[in-house]
Amino acid sequence: MKYLSLIVSLILSVGLAFLISRPIDSVPPLAGLLDPNHGFWQNTLSEDQIAEKEIDLDNLSAPVKVIYDEDLIPHVFAENELDLYRAQGYITAQHRLWQMEFQTHAAAGRISEIVGPAAIELDRMNRRKGLAFGAEKGLAGMSSEPEIEAILEAFSDGVNQYIDGLTDATLPVEYKILNYRPEHWTPYKSALLLKYMADMLMGDSDLQFSNLRKILGEEMVNKLFPYFPKDNDPVIEAERIWDFDPIQVQSPDTTVYPNDLLVMDPLPQPEPGIGSNNWAVSGSKTKSGRPILANDPHLSLNLPSIWYSMQLTTPNHSVKGATLPGAIGVISGFNENIAWGVTNATKDARDWYKITFKDESRTQYKYGDEWRDTEFRIEEIKVKGEDAFIDTVVYTHYGPVVYDKSFRSDRQDVNFSLKWTAHEESQEVKTFILMNKAKNHDDYNDALDNYIAPPQNFVFAAKDGDIAMRIQGKFPVKWEGQGRFFMDGADPLMDWQAYIPFDQNASTLNPERGFVSSANQHPVDPSYPYFVWDRSYEHYRNRRLNNELRRMDDITVDDMKALQFDDYYLHAAEALPVILDLLDEEKFNSDVAKKYLQELKSWDFYADPNQKAPTLFYIWWDKIDDQIWKEWYEWEALVTTPNNYQMVELLKNEPQGEIFDHKNTSETETAATHVNAGFAELVETMSEWESEEGDYSWANYKRTSVRHLVPQFESFSVTNIYTGGGRGILNATSERHGASWRMVVELGETPNAYGIYPGGQSGNPGSRFYSNMISRWSKGEYIDFSLRSLDDTQGALFTTTFN
Repeated sequence: MKYLSLIVSLILSVGLAFLISRPIDSVPPLAGLLDPNHGFWQNTLSEDQIAEKEIDLDNLSAPVKVIYDEDLIPHVFAENELDLYRAQGYITAQHRLWQMEFQTHAAAGRISEIVGPAAIELDRMNRRKGLAFGAEKGLAGMSSEPEIEAILEAFSDGVNQYIDGLTDATLPVEYKILNYRPEHWTPYKSALLLKYMADMLMGDSDLQFSNLRKILGEEMVNKLFPYFPKDNDPVIEAERIWDFDPIQVQSPDTTVYPNDLLVMDPLPQPEPGIGSNNWAVSGSKTKSGRPILANDPHLSLNLPSIWYSMQLTTPNHSVKGATLPGAIGVISGFNENIAWGVTNATKDARDWYKITFKDESRTQYKYGDEWRDTEFRIEEIKVKGEDAFIDTVVYTHYGPVVYDKSFRSDRQDVNFSLKWTAHEESQEVKTFILMNKAKNHDDYNDALDNYIAPPQNFVFAAKDGDIAMRIQGKFPVKWEGQGRFFMDGADPLMDWQAYIPFDQNASTLNPERGFVSSANQHPVDPSYPYFVWDRSYEHYRNRRLNNELRRMDDITVDDMKALQFDDYYLHAAEALPVILDLLDEEKFNSDVAKKYLQELKSWDFYADPNQKAPTLFYIWWDKIDDQIWKEWYEWEALVTTPNNYQMVELLKNEPQGEIFDHKNTSETETAATHVNAGFAELVETMSEWESEEGDYSWANYKRTSVRHLVPQFESFSVTNIYTGGGRGILNATSERHGASWRMVVELGETPNAYGIYPGGQSGNPGSRFYSNMISRWSKGEYIDFSLRSLDDTQGALFTTTFN
């Protein structure tokens, strides 16, 4: 124990030294932090060392028993749902309180209260885009049903009873370092957490496309960014027949868009190319004759981990899977009858409108032939060590005016309002409460009818044999092209006129091909009667996944595990032959250039951690991208470039095309010009790498890391993880993103389940359960995730009874 304490002491000392050098104004008095009775020394104990056999918990109607397995996963047994969720609140707070509160502070725009003025602009951004406003709307929806409201209150009560029992010694270490204390949890904070996730998963590119339209013209934009790719393998199989009458909306006779170049910083966007995978195969394709479901959502690799695993059991149901600390129930998991999982459905549910105010007072704005009244929301941002920062946000019926002269557009007099489904009343909590207890496909659909945002692809399998996929969210009915560019808020025909009925959202049940799947690709093919658009659809993981599922038979759970960890680099397999064909090899006669070329030519296109060719291809492709779009990157206004799939199509089919010719040079550039220049840069870059770093195997170059939520807490991160995969690969493990949770479930009389995630159950960096799963996760290993019964205490770490 003394050695562990010493190690943690050294880590914290290094972490604090780094922290002090950064612009954060919340370093605590060192005497308190180093106090052996109350400081960080008390956070060096693992949960099994301080476990209590019995804990008094007010407001329970009956005792609740909790069995912790060897990985600190709690299996909670309660007599009713209110007791179950009260215990879930307490247990989650025991292990993840700081994470829960920090994330909701971020969503609410309150980080400045903790770290001082360095976070003011971050807080302004989150408030101006309406996360707190959306959470208030969400809470109103959740509180409209007494049963759901009671569950939210029970969960909050459990969290707060844990908070009330904290002492200076037992306070999580991040509170000690950042020198503040937790406040009580409320149902509003659970709503904030869901908006935090919606914001993390939702992006838009209206700003970039508006600038491209102005610079290139709409015809060239359509050429470079087609609505559907040539190789479209959508979420819902192309053979699906749409047997409903779609809602019709009126489109404008002419589309007049704001026509100025927009020089402003965009809102943060999700990382491109990471995404998620889920699928289910029917019993007709499995060795056991039973359906198998798999899910691996790809998110930032963070510590404490995004997910927290639990089993939640009452006499009426038993559910197990990944919970989101601070949210109710299981988000991705299974019970005795069904399994389900989620991936991000990148459908455009966020649009921007230019607002024309009547005058400088901004009390009215133009909408058609009338002037509508605005609302003002005063945002008081409390700042540690300073006076509060006051921000005034104007709201139209579209939503908050995020961009104005005071925020991110100081070089232009612009006012843009954000319309987003996450600002509307919703009942996502009810979705998961019902899904946790669902028994069949009808129950699954009933649960999803309460879900609004963020849009998700919900995969489903049941022990009765059904498999299904439903793309769920609240989606506006749009005329073709609507929402691609910033729109004129004064034109009512630019507004959303209707929503797609939930029973017309794209879905499928038991398709003939014997599987359903999603990997963030296009949701449908062009036969779907509603306009579908998003900039960020995936083009490689989905085709690799579907091609593998088509060819496979007698599928086993192990096959599905292997597919989740599949490192085949389809983008490279399609792109490398094209760029090699464009390369003038005679120009590159050095031994090192010949070595790199030989490694690329002999590559089998698997991005395994020990391979060197993935590093070479990744850098070469990046250099080609830089060469082709060099002029675009130099434009003052922000734009976006064609995706990798479209770049390969251009290189292959139009190597002499005008898009490759730079207008500001006297030469005529072609695709070959950029490919050869990119290879020359590759040789230079890799020669420097070899001289300084040596080994350029993929894992050593990529250096996957799982980092603490506070970037300055480097000591609490795990770096240089030896693992393969990458962007656009089924095992989408890049430098900072990857499979945040892997689950495989075979349905039957008794579910056969396996799961893993890159972290550990504990949020305490001093615990042996803080990051203990990372090594297994990096190797593609799993832990047995089957349901545990109340009398099964074999191999239990410890048990606790709440009285």
